[in-house]
Amino acid sequence: MSGKFIVLEGIDGAGTTTQAELIGERLGFAITREPSRGPIGRTIRELLSGGDVDERAMALLFAADRIDHLRAEILPELARGRHVLSDRYVLSSIAYQSLAVERAFVVEINRFAPAADLTIFVRAPVDVAERRRASRGAVERYEYRALQERIAANYEAELLHVPNLVIVDGTRTVEEVFAECRRAIESCIGAGGGSSSA
Repeated sequence: MSGKFIVLEGIDGAGTTTQAELIGERLGFAITREPSRGPIGRTIRELLSGGDVDERAMALLFAADRIDHLRAEILPELARGRHVLSDRYVLSSIAYQSLAVERAFVVEINRFAPAADLTIFVRAPVDVAERRRASRGAVERYEYRALQERIAANYEAELLHVPNLVIVDGTRTVEEVFAECRRAIESCIGAGGGSSSA
């Protein structure tokens, strides 16, 4: 029996990475993220920290990384019956890359990515997320306040079209947010929770 594929989304500083770590520790899911740990993902992370590259090329890199990520990590785990949670997926590409690239182009290059069984959007105001990011140090490519405001608006517009969506209040405590995420996940996979394999 195949596992369930669940995605966490939100602007930078919303708390998705913290929640992904908790879900991995407490529910036993296979946890992954985008950009991935693969060769294309590593290239993207270098570019996020600095580098002059066309935004259309960035969109293509994210889509290529996603295809490779699915092949190398996500689909094999699902086939083994393990539940997989990814910190970011297609929705991030649409919210971020359509800042400078046509939305239709971003959607088209991601058409081979299967839909998630559940998408959890951790909603946090831009100013709250900005305060959380302040402790990270260097500002990455998309983390500037003006861009984050536009990204947040893009997310809100896209949420209207996302199937199997749960929106969680990211301003609450880490434990409260986790409790909401857990309820949504258990509703998706069944009351037993946890991973379907070791």
